[in-house]
Amino acid sequence: QLVESGGGSVQTGGSLRLSCVVSETLYSSNCLGWFRDIPGKEREGVAAIDSDGSTSYADSVKGRFTISKGSAKNAMYLHMSSLKPEDSGMYYCAAGGGVILWYADSEFQYWGQGTQVTVS
Repeated sequence: QLVESGGGSVQTGGSLRLSCVVSETLYSSNCLGWFRDIPGKEREGVAAIDSDGSTSYADSVKGRFTISKGSAKNAMYLHMSSLKPEDSGMYYCAAGGGVILWYADSEFQYWGQGTQVTVS
């Protein structure tokens, strides 16, 4: 129900755009988020966009990453710029109903398969 794409390898300071196609039933009524797994760390909430369009970001990515919806049908995006090596990891999109803590992965019921981002 969620399929990510757009990961890859990029140099420090570069940009990438991750895309997530979300099923119709999840897209409009759920909170949508991006999480990342970085080796040696717990899964981290990166950004989220609620059904009313409000957005939230981790402090580590504020001013560099932008979450958005639209352009293509049922699509969500994570625009990443000024990338750093510490941004490297597996990125997942997720959808959840009744989300209170957007950064808590336990609040999201549906997950994509992940896309790898490597910054060197």
